[in-house]
Amino acid sequence: MSDDAEDFTRCPSAPATDGALLIGVVTADGRVTNLGTPLPIDAAFIEAANARGAPEQRFRFSAPCQTLRCVHWKNRECGLIGELHTTAVEAGEDLSIAALPRCAIRAQCRWWRQRGRDACAVCPLVVTDTKSSKSLNPRAES
Repeated sequence: MSDDAEDFTRCPSAPATDGALLIGVVTADGRVTNLGTPLPIDAAFIEAANARGAPEQRFRFSAPCQTLRCVHWKNRECGLIGELHTTAVEAGEDLSIAALPRCAIRAQCRWWRQRGRDACAVCPLVVTDTKSSKSLNPRAES
């Protein structure tokens, strides 16, 4: 992959930061429903969302992949999706998908580029946790 292509690779589980894209909403069952169109967020959105707790616990955001600047970057790829896939399998999650879910960032998604359909099967289970290094659905732990 060229450096230019890398510039457009997006993290599908980024923190809420000014300029990030809102790509999903965490539903009552603790799964993420993807938006058909990503919505850019700004400081006002983040401030309003923070008033109700960590936005990452209610929404999914995407931002440019940080590669070497990210704690999950290992062996020239994102190590998080592999860890999350293993965790989901060990938890007995059904990861079979008949059709790919709609996704506003698939063409640029870091996880899709690394894992394809396996990433898409895990993605709805991932609620971003900015307090620890990995998380699936936090409701599954309670």
